[in-house]
Amino acid sequence: MDAGISKMAAGKALHSLTGSIMSALKKNGKITLIGFGTFSKVRRKARKGRNPRTGETIKIKARNAVRFKAGKALRQAIK
Repeated sequence: MDAGISKMAAGKALHSLTGSIMSALKKNGKITLIGFGTFSKVRRKARKGRNPRTGETIKIKARNAVRFKAGKALRQAIK
């Protein structure tokens, strides 16, 4: 599919979209793009992990992460 716009204009549009998604996630914690999916901010708890190089047990700090759940139209498009 081609939008019929220049590569530069497409880059600006993509940059604007991703910036808007990041701002909305920071402010609201969730954004839904109808037909595409939902991005949501989740808090991951601190946990213990293992350094694969040395096998040593390490502490992994709690942090925010982004979860994506595909919408119905996207799930059906990739069947």
